[in-house]
Amino acid sequence: MDTQRRLAAMTERVIEALRVVYDPEIPVNVYDLGLIYKIDLTPATGDKMDAAIAMSLTTVNCPMADMIPGMVYDALRDRIPDLNEIKVSLVWDPPWDPSRMSDDARAIMEMF
Repeated sequence: MDTQRRLAAMTERVIEALRVVYDPEIPVNVYDLGLIYKIDLTPATGDKMDAAIAMSLTTVNCPMADMIPGMVYDALRDRIPDLNEIKVSLVWDPPWDPSRMSDDARAIMEMF
């Protein structure tokens, strides 16, 4: 499989893994909530890839700020053995706002 197809397939696997991580205070996963700002995958050794995830939280004062990035890391590590190195970074620029939510997330949150 060429590199572009490998990256596309791995990106889909990463998104699937991210969709199992929920903010404990919100009934929507972090991906559909729009907290994932960037997924950067690079080839590593053999068939493995390194992943760098840039994410935010709904607010700088989120009481789960210490836990959610770790939950993202754990979900990727536990569900995708083809990942070598995983880095999860919190970013605050641009600030998160509800416009980042998917249509499914808006429906769950009744934000039409």
